[in-house]
Amino acid sequence: MLLGGRMEPTIIFLGTGGDSYVVGRQLRGAGGIILQIGENQFHIDPGAGSLSSARDAGISMRNNTAVFVSHNHINHANDVNAVIDAMTYGGFDKKGVLVSNNTAVNGSNVSEPFLKKRYRDFLERYIVLNAGQRVGINEVEVKALKALHSDPAAIGFKFFTPEFTLSYTGDTKYSAELIEEYKGSNIIILNMPYLEKRRENEGLCREDAIKILKEVKPRLAIITHFGAEMLKADPIYEVREMQKEGGCRVIAAKDGTIVNPTSYSAERGQRTLFGYRDSEGEKQQDIRVYNYNEVKEVDEMVEKEE
Repeated sequence: MLLGGRMEPTIIFLGTGGDSYVVGRQLRGAGGIILQIGENQFHIDPGAGSLSSARDAGISMRNNTAVFVSHNHINHANDVNAVIDAMTYGGFDKKGVLVSNNTAVNGSNVSEPFLKKRYRDFLERYIVLNAGQRVGINEVEVKALKALHSDPAAIGFKFFTPEFTLSYTGDTKYSAELIEEYKGSNIIILNMPYLEKRRENEGLCREDAIKILKEVKPRLAIITHFGAEMLKADPIYEVREMQKEGGCRVIAAKDGTIVNPTSYSAERGQRTLFGYRDSEGEKQQDIRVYNYNEVKEVDEMVEKEE
C-alpha cells in the first residue's frame, strides 16, 4: 500500500501452506510473505506459486527491494529464481538483494541449491547469513535467527524497523534457547505445521507456540505454514485457545491475509543503526553486513563462488 511514494507498513501472506499434502492439493499456497516498510518491499520465503499469488494480492515483484530465503526446501525457495527474474525484468534491470541461508545459495552434500547462477547474476547483491549475523537494508536491520531443522543451515529472521520489531521463526523445532532469539519482538510470525507434539516433528506445534508466547510476550502472534493436521483442526479455533494460554493476541493467517504491524509497535519512532543521512541529506550505508564483533564485506560472506 503506497502513501506518497512510501509504502504503509504492511504484512501480506501470499501462502500459508506448510506441507506437501496441503500445498500439493492447493488447500493453501506457498507464496511466502510480503513485508512492506517505507520504500522497501521484502519477499520472505518465495515457495511454489509466488508470482500468481502476488498477482492475486495486487503485489508487483518489481517493487521488491530484497528477497529472503530461510532454507533450501521447496515450500520456501522453489520460486526464488522466478521472483528474481520478475523483479529484474529478466536481468535487464539488475537490482535487488537476496538474503539467504547457505544451502539455498551453495547447496550441500545432499541437495542442490534452489538459486541458479543465471538468476544470482541478475541481482545487485546476494548475501549468505548464518545464525547471529546481521544485514542492514536501507533503514531496516535484519538478524539471522537460529533454527533447528532438517536443513542444518536453516535460519529465521528478525526485522528491526523504525516502527516495530518482527521475528519470523522459519521452520524450526522448539528449543528453550530459541526463546532469547525472539525476545523483544512486538510481532512474531510462527511457522506451526503441527497440532500435537511428537518426537518426529520437524516444526512447531500448538504446545511449543504457547511456550514461546508466554516467554516472549509479543503484542501480536501470527501462526502460518499449516500442515494437514492443523487445517483439519481449524487454525481459527486453535488461536482462541492459544490467546487464552499465551496471553497475547493471536491471528491464524490465511492466503491473502493483510496485517498492519504499526498497530502493535511498542514505540513508534524506534530507530535502527542504518539508513542515516549525511549533511546534504543523501542516504548512506544502504547495505551493510556485520557480526557481533566484526564488520564484514558482503562478498566475504559468500562461501562459494561458482
